[in-house]
Amino acid sequence: MVRFAAFGLVVAAVATELAKPEPERTWEGRVFGVVPYDFRPPTWQRIRDAYWNPNSDHLLSDRVFGVGWAINLHQAKTLMAETFGRLIRMTVRSEGSGRKPGVTITRD
Repeated sequence: MVRFAAFGLVVAAVATELAKPEPERTWEGRVFGVVPYDFRPPTWQRIRDAYWNPNSDHLLSDRVFGVGWAINLHQAKTLMAETFGRLIRMTVRSEGSGRKPGVTITRD
């Protein structure tokens, strides 16, 4: 089902471009105004901007080639580090709350 939807989006993107007069075809845009597409040859700068962009706060960016989105790995790393930091602080705070464990282990 997902493959069928993805194929449909590719067909819609190509049909959108072919419906334009030839001088107006950019081979990039959005299907139904939502899903990005780009059929231009990728460049290293666009690859870097899509997959590792410290200047963007967005987790998802337009895909370098094809239809859909790419994951900004820099933002994903940042979000995971923040989440991990919060979890560690919560764990340290709960362990240092002054409560004593209900079980005492002794040696015979």
